[in-house]
Amino acid sequence: MNQTFKFLAGWLLFFVVLMFILQQVEKPHKHAITWNYSQFIQSVKSDGVKEVHIQPEERSVTGMTAAGKHFKVTIPNDPNLTALLLKKKVQITAEPPQSDGFWQLLLNFGPILLLLLWFFLMMRQNQSGAGGALSFGRSRAKLITGGQQKVTFKDVAGVEEAKLELMEVVDFLKDPKKYQALGGKIPKGVILIGPPGTGKTLLAKSVAGEAGVPFFAISGSDFVEMFVGVGAARVRDLFNQGKSHAPCIIFIDEIDAVGRHRGAGLGGGHDEREQTLNALLVEMDGFNTNSGVILIAATNRMDVLDPALLRPGRFDRQVVVDRPDLGGREAILKVHSKDVKLSPQVDLNTIAKRTPGFSGADLANLINEAALIAARRNKKVVEMPELEEAIDRVMAGPERRTRVISDKEKRIVAFHESGHTIVAKKTDGSNPVHKVSIIPRGHAALGYTLQLPVEDRFMASKSELLSQITTLLGGRSAEELIFGDITTGAGNDLERATAMARAMVCEYGMSEKLGTLTLGGRKDELVFIGRDFMKEKNYSERTAQAVDEEVKRIIETCHQRALSILKKNQKYLKIMAEALLEREILDGPEVELILSGKEIPPVSKPPELNPPSPPEAQTPEPPPSPVVLKPQPATFQPNEMESPHDGGKVG
Repeated sequence: MNQTFKFLAGWLLFFVVLMFILQQVEKPHKHAITWNYSQFIQSVKSDGVKEVHIQPEERSVTGMTAAGKHFKVTIPNDPNLTALLLKKKVQITAEPPQSDGFWQLLLNFGPILLLLLWFFLMMRQNQSGAGGALSFGRSRAKLITGGQQKVTFKDVAGVEEAKLELMEVVDFLKDPKKYQALGGKIPKGVILIGPPGTGKTLLAKSVAGEAGVPFFAISGSDFVEMFVGVGAARVRDLFNQGKSHAPCIIFIDEIDAVGRHRGAGLGGGHDEREQTLNALLVEMDGFNTNSGVILIAATNRMDVLDPALLRPGRFDRQVVVDRPDLGGREAILKVHSKDVKLSPQVDLNTIAKRTPGFSGADLANLINEAALIAARRNKKVVEMPELEEAIDRVMAGPERRTRVISDKEKRIVAFHESGHTIVAKKTDGSNPVHKVSIIPRGHAALGYTLQLPVEDRFMASKSELLSQITTLLGGRSAEELIFGDITTGAGNDLERATAMARAMVCEYGMSEKLGTLTLGGRKDELVFIGRDFMKEKNYSERTAQAVDEEVKRIIETCHQRALSILKKNQKYLKIMAEALLEREILDGPEVELILSGKEIPPVSKPPELNPPSPPEAQTPEPPPSPVVLKPQPATFQPNEMESPHDGGKVG
């Protein structure tokens, strides 16, 4: 960019100097005497004029006097002037000045010269790099050499299976002759599949760092522009750069932006995007083989990719980068906390157990939030209370203690959350209750109940799903039992319970009435416009009515079950609600004490998390209560965290 600026500035300076010279040529006698016509005629008659130069078009005369001085005069249309000058033997010239001819030439050909200069300048800029104005077809990939790449496999944790798959690629890049001697061929492409935040991009960087080879990084959206053919040109240019730096790695992040299924768009597809995809398919496995160029791509929308992109010979390997398990979460926490000052009492294994379903990005955010909270509390190290509070902030949002809630609504929320808790404790197959709170969090939740599984789960039985639905309906049932009325606070509970019951009927074949059938598409799949609109309903209206009746039956059965449990434990329901009104937060052991009829020890309320005050005005803060969250079983939403019970969501 600096070279282009210097080049443009040089040409501008040249034109300024040229204009100055031309002005001097046009006015060679800048200090000439200006006469009127009478003075000029009088001087001619008195033999005071030696020579004149007549310019008919400008009706002016310039000349020299007998004394050697220059003059200039504007003349009228006088037919006797030439005869007078000849009579007095004045030397007459009538040729136009040289400067006028040059100006005329410049006016005629100047625009063409400027256009040629602009074109030359743009071509020069285009050749200098990919950022030029005419460089639409140049790849925008960022080249990172082996010396610049700092990320290695040591910086990646929680995805050991994916690392093992990629180590073979690293070994080939380090020693390709070992594989070629046996006739083996390294996979041309590796696609990393997984939810957002699980470390797909970090894994690709670590492969380049371990292999010490050039690494081209580009996003799928960088290929497509408003101009037709630009995407395909950029794909070809990217692979040409890769060939010149082979062996190397090309990493395309979010490849679903350019690799979507062809012909699935509304109106027959997007020609420009499909041209780009076709160019990518040819470069990966066409007539021209790109030896030594390994393509790594990442996406979280595997369902929308074109089948031709995923066949052997292109993306030979599909590496799943899933949310980490318990051991993986602990390893990730250790990686992200190595630069954070932690108290010796901090147990990362405990934090890992309390964060099921967290991705690597979530855990990194958790550590950072804990450090920020500790800094606001003027602590020298991060302790367990800060980590517990950070879990709550990441999952449910910050506390909103300043939110004004009437005593009546606060009492309803307390009984609502107590209903969830007691039903969860008295229902077989339900996850243990870790925490109950009536402190508002986020934008809508007035309270929540957190259940944490004892271990990582990847499937759920029918009885466990029914237990979850019963627990979800415990809050509404408590409102009916105590107040004889219902509120909008159970809106989110009813939505989730209905979705779970419909999944049991339509997806999991858990209905005796409808049998082991799958009806319709999966409701948790993401929409792919065009393809999904073309799907036909695979069941009749009569079956749809039967589905609705079966879903209603499941919900009503679980509702009556929750009411029955609360009626039998109405005494503990009231005790727990009063304890929540007094303390605002109850943890798992305190819930156990209440249900066993024992007294819970008195504690002071946790203080608000305010910005640090000056030392002379600061009062010591007791540690906050631990954090909570309620995950769903992996069968309903695989490896996904659920939001906590929303006891106060309006709507």
